[in-house]
Amino acid sequence: MKRRNFLQILSAGVTPFMVNGFNFRPFANRKMAQLLSTCDGVEERTLILIQLKGGNDGINTIIPIAVYDDYANLRPYIRVPDSGLEKYITLDNTLPAADQVGLHPVMGAMKDLYDKGWVSVVQGVGYENINQSHFKGTDLWLSGGDGTPENFNIHSGWMGRTLNAMYPDVLGEPTPDFPDPLGIQVGDPYPSLGFHTETEHLNSINLSGQDPEGFYTLIQSIGGAPILNVPDSEYGVELEYIMGVENSVDLYSQRITQTFNAGSNALTYPDSDLANQLKTVARLIKGGCRTKIFLCSMGGYDTHGSQTGDSVLLGPHPSLLQNLSEAVKAFFDDLEAMSLADQVMACTFSEFGRCARENGSYGTDHGTLAPMLIFGKGAEAGVVGTNLNLAGVTDDGQVYGTQYDYRQVFTTLVQDWLGANNYALEQAMFDGYNKLPLVNSTFVVNPDCYIGGAVSVFDPVREQRRLSVYPNPAVSTAEVNFRSDNNFPANLTLHSLGGKLVSSMQVQIQTGGNQYFLNVRNLPSGPYFIRLENRLNGVAEVMKINVIRS
Repeated sequence: MKRRNFLQILSAGVTPFMVNGFNFRPFANRKMAQLLSTCDGVEERTLILIQLKGGNDGINTIIPIAVYDDYANLRPYIRVPDSGLEKYITLDNTLPAADQVGLHPVMGAMKDLYDKGWVSVVQGVGYENINQSHFKGTDLWLSGGDGTPENFNIHSGWMGRTLNAMYPDVLGEPTPDFPDPLGIQVGDPYPSLGFHTETEHLNSINLSGQDPEGFYTLIQSIGGAPILNVPDSEYGVELEYIMGVENSVDLYSQRITQTFNAGSNALTYPDSDLANQLKTVARLIKGGCRTKIFLCSMGGYDTHGSQTGDSVLLGPHPSLLQNLSEAVKAFFDDLEAMSLADQVMACTFSEFGRCARENGSYGTDHGTLAPMLIFGKGAEAGVVGTNLNLAGVTDDGQVYGTQYDYRQVFTTLVQDWLGANNYALEQAMFDGYNKLPLVNSTFVVNPDCYIGGAVSVFDPVREQRRLSVYPNPAVSTAEVNFRSDNNFPANLTLHSLGGKLVSSMQVQIQTGGNQYFLNVRNLPSGPYFIRLENRLNGVAEVMKINVIRS
């Protein structure tokens, strides 16, 4: 039985558990957390991801004022009017005329946050060859992939890879330095691909009841006495894995119970599903939880028909936007009241936008580009990018012209906000994506405070010592070349995308050119990392290699 199947059995065993009425699933990879010394509070920071499931209609969320006539022609029935009581809310009069946008009129709470300087809007976000399937589109956003063949079937998530690289040293259970799970999924009983790693899948827990003390009591009844004589086989490896998961579930359940009970909320929240998720997250943070990434979600954005009611203020989509706006505003007001606003930023994402032209059912079909919204005291307030080219839609009503790759947004947040080092970006497969001005300069993490495991040192001054590999992609053998100014002992290792050690050898680097060969003929297709570490000083060179099966 494969590990995926074991986890399906495990998930069934723990499904009844919730906190505050929401399913919780902590990511607890074996290589987790080693906090660096205090560096301007970076280690206290948290990122909240809010998944808008179904494909949010970004054109009715951020109204393109500068091209309003084109917008109105494409949407004669569901457009937000430019006059009257239901007129859009002008976001920012100081923006250039070509960049002027409005908010849907139900999003007054978001306008309040923007005026406070706590919102950044990123226009025209997508990726190469956008996929319009709900399932595949979601997988691509969560895996860090796109529509190209080489990035279309990544079987791990960028959140899991990032956290694994930032905190590589904990063996899947709380430690005195980091007692909390690195990632927690809230409000969804199905584990997110985003937290999966190559080394092992998501450890799943659901917490149950408004008073989570019941969770810790109930979790103790799962499983039984540990197996003492584990066989030396693949079956034994899986048994050890299951027992490790059970132990982590047990230990994290106690910690989550403690932080929830120790926490509180200073303000009241709206009565909505997302608001209650964020209310629970705020309480955990107040109680001392130092989880790095929370994943929240709200569904219902697949608005093919009757997207609005008789009024643009009514209907499924306006209701969703109002709930989103008011929930996020209540969350950050609560954090500010508890003096925690310096620690948290939030970001929305959806699997795709909607068609620029409305359909015959007063709704919108699957589309392409959409805005991403960044929230928090640490946000660089403003609008990044400009309005979509609505004069150039295709015959089927789609709009193209990606302004920013979604990985640029996530790259910015995990490095400038969470402090991920360059090695962590490489592991996340975000290396090479230019960052955006989304984090206020007073909050951008100093590179001296970056967090991560192995460090790449591709210093242009030392270009002659850089690793090279040929061929890349490799089928059977990879030739690794390295030039050095001196002699030193080194470890040459090959790692999976999630950091798992695949092979290793001890080598003696000689002055001048060095050449080594790695056998990759038995490896599954996919990306790997070659790492050459100087055993005398720990300095490492890292390079990505792709393996393909012929």
